Amino acid sequence: MVRDDVPVRRADGSYAEPSVTLLSRATLARVAVIVAVVAFILASVRIAEVDPAKLVTGLPRLWSWASKAWPPYAGDFDAFLYRALETVAIATVGTAVATLLAFPLSVFIARNVTPSPLLSVPVRAVVNAFRGIDTVVFAILFVAAVGLGPFAGVLGMIVHSLGVIAKLNAEAIETIPPAPLEAAALSGANRTKVVTYAMLPTVLPNLASVSLYVWEANVRTSTILGIVGAGGIGIEIKAAIDLLDFQKLLTLSAIVLVMVTAIDQFSAWLRRRLV
Repeated sequence: MVRDDVPVRRADGSYAEPSVTLLSRATLARVAVIVAVVAFILASVRIAEVDPAKLVTGLPRLWSWASKAWPPYAGDFDAFLYRALETVAIATVGTAVATLLAFPLSVFIARNVTPSPLLSVPVRAVVNAFRGIDTVVFAILFVAAVGLGPFAGVLGMIVHSLGVIAKLNAEAIETIPPAPLEAAALSGANRTKVVTYAMLPTVLPNLASVSLYVWEANVRTSTILGIVGAGGIGIEIKAAIDLLDFQKLLTLSAIVLVMVTAIDQFSAWLRRRLV
């Protein structure tokens, strides 16, 4: 069968260009997709009430607030640093506990090593639910359950991070070659030994890299948990915004920037050492 989109060689050695049908099914499908995407973007702009004119009129107000933020507020610096350490602590504890809980879950839901393919489906759905709901939402729920403070932030971060880490770990486990696992199983090793001696050494660098990346992201997320009463430097940021204390807000923003940058660089350095 001769395809219409393949050049045809003539008797003299030249090639005839393939015919192009403007109203072919493939062309119409591409046009339909483009039209649908453009329509969706335009609808999103309308629903989001995007109004550049409001931004233009609001820029002088932003400039006025920025001019009031200088010089930065130098008082209560020790309290701000404690809140920053509290933010890092929330992210660290939440990520560490989530990593420990996520490993057995990731093994259970990974299709190539799961002990129960049938039960792994609902467990995977729960993991996806944890991953799909933001940390702030879980933090609000735990604030209502255990009260205000960083512990609510830790609990909310554990639940969301558990879903993220378990999902990413399972995907890393599913990419390992089957030969080492099959060789370990044929040697008479039980499932625990297969996971411990055949699977874990192969994927451990990726698993550690995933946990470090999630920890890095959790540090950034934990800076806003204080806004919902879940501890961290976000409490001070919310108070500064409510009081329109722009000097204090500048100081807190600088602390957050330095803290997040340091954590990002440290996490990137560790990932380079592990992978």
